[in-house]
Amino acid sequence: MSPQDAMREAGERGLDLVEVASKAVPPVCRIMDYGKYRYQQSKRAKESKKHQHTITVKEIKYRPKIDLHDFTYKTNHVREFLEEGDKVKVTIMFRGRELAHPEFGRDILVRVVEGTKDLCQDVGDVSNTRLEGRNMSIVLTPAR
Repeated sequence: MSPQDAMREAGERGLDLVEVASKAVPPVCRIMDYGKYRYQQSKRAKESKKHQHTITVKEIKYRPKIDLHDFTYKTNHVREFLEEGDKVKVTIMFRGRELAHPEFGRDILVRVVEGTKDLCQDVGDVSNTRLEGRNMSIVLTPAR
């Protein structure tokens, strides 16, 4: 159908002539209500966004000289975040002379990984974790 005939037909029906595939030879057009089409597209986009699950990264900070009660309390929070499906960044913060003994921080990371190994994917070797400035960190991913 010629473009003029299509425009006339769309005008008679009270609809719009919309180009669907511009790269096709010849270009493909459709007679439709463009406002209704855009409304349906936005509804579909909102519906698909509603079913998406966004993964957030939660961060828990430890210190090398942490007490047992504080350690278990924070580790329980790490477990809760992993159960909810969030990634968890475990950070060991060093201050002052604590930087001379990074092995204390590695021990804490090992204890955290041991406490959450049933909920997270394989972390790998924590003993090779390095200091990045005054912090040492790993990211735990949920097992789902």
